Amino acid sequence: MSPGILLSFIIGYFLVLLIISWLTSRKSSDNDTFFIANRNSKWYLVAFGMIGTALSGVTFISVPGKVGAVTGDQFEYFQFVLGNAAGFIVIALVLLPLYYRLKLTSIYSYIEGALGVWSYKTAAGIFLISRIIGSSFRLYLVVIVLQKFIFDSYHVPFVVTGLICLVLIWSYTFKGGLKTIIITDSLQTLFLVSSVFLSIYFICRSLDYNILQAAEAVKESSYSKIFFFSDFLTSKFHFTKAFLGGLFITVAMTGLDQDLMQKNLSLKNIHEAQKNMFSFTGVFVVINIFFLCVGALLYMYAAKYGITVEKTDYLYPTIALKYLGIVPAMVFMLGLTAATFATTDSALTALTTSFCVDFLGFNKKGDVNSKKMVSTRHYVHIIFSGAMLLTIVIFNSINNTAVVNAIFKVASYTYGPLLGLYSFGLFLGKRQVADKLVPFICLVSPAICYYLSTNSAKLMGGYVFDNELIIVNGLITFIGLWATSAPKAHKLRKSVRPA
Repeated sequence: MSPGILLSFIIGYFLVLLIISWLTSRKSSDNDTFFIANRNSKWYLVAFGMIGTALSGVTFISVPGKVGAVTGDQFEYFQFVLGNAAGFIVIALVLLPLYYRLKLTSIYSYIEGALGVWSYKTAAGIFLISRIIGSSFRLYLVVIVLQKFIFDSYHVPFVVTGLICLVLIWSYTFKGGLKTIIITDSLQTLFLVSSVFLSIYFICRSLDYNILQAAEAVKESSYSKIFFFSDFLTSKFHFTKAFLGGLFITVAMTGLDQDLMQKNLSLKNIHEAQKNMFSFTGVFVVINIFFLCVGALLYMYAAKYGITVEKTDYLYPTIALKYLGIVPAMVFMLGLTAATFATTDSALTALTTSFCVDFLGFNKKGDVNSKKMVSTRHYVHIIFSGAMLLTIVIFNSINNTAVVNAIFKVASYTYGPLLGLYSFGLFLGKRQVADKLVPFICLVSPAICYYLSTNSAKLMGGYVFDNELIIVNGLITFIGLWATSAPKAHKLRKSVRPA
């Protein structure tokens, strides 16, 4: 497919998003609309839209690519997905009731009441850093594909391609915020899910398989091993490591993350929020199975036609855009764009919300919808767009691995302290932390984890860490908080003698 056709397709897609933005924000574009969609969202729209946000371009490209990686991943990622599902259930039963009971706009406000102001700012700061890095990694995927298959033909620099993507995303989110995103993410999830099934159809047709034959071929292939129970010490693929890593990373990256929780908090009540999470979990698991199957079929196709790529992340786009024809190419580009931008638009909204509420104190000032505060929110939105662009450019200069690996590796370091902070607040909230020491504890913990990760084979009898490193990170933070805390002093009530 020619770069010109692909570019025209992308432009048309964004025109649709801009129309939706105008329709959803023409009556109201104040801060209540932007932050929490006036707490009037429909649970089924949120549940469906969250699929696109949670999956992103990482799942769309990196997960299929990992299936045939030289490291022997196969369907190992599904062990991690099962841990994700368990994590979503924990969020629905433990964290969502807490957030709704406290009527939070930013979920980090909870930390202020439980631990103190410095702890609160630390938690919010960790989120800002973590989400900028994570969302930038996800957007990076679509930028490198657009660069390779469209903008290189026009000699457009990589940084300009990234800027174009972020300007387009900013343009349809800066007014309506969450209210717009609830609708656009639902539409983009529809495109994402449709593209998965259509991709399977087109690949099967090229391989002369019907659906049953394709399922049997995947099952009998060398890519379909799911469960790994050998070599607990030295293998990153062991079921225990993958499952626990998936569980705790989900609790941290979703349950303690303003991005996805902000959508849940836009619902009318806790019952709708829990219904949303349970529905979302079921679909999330099924969709990931299909992504892994796409990966197996892609490697079969590549083997049949002698296709090789320099990175596993390039396998899916190379086959879809160069070998399968015009319609499959458009389907792929639609799915990739929808998946990645569904993640980035909600991330920009969550980052803006967290900074405005947690650092600028919008929720503690008089009229949150005043002209001055709405104007301030616009500037914050632009600043975070710039921060993501800078991160994408830096990552492009140093990346040498599949992006899915990079995202979860970084999450193990950045989200671990959040896990420790919330755990301490929930289980040992009756102890008073040394509030001003909390930022240092949350810096020391990832540093210790980095040392353990790089030296674990030597220090721990050959043990190799994977995503379960986040548990250790959270535990070190928890121990640090406990060691520097003391029981809260009970205020004695003055006895009043009767006159």
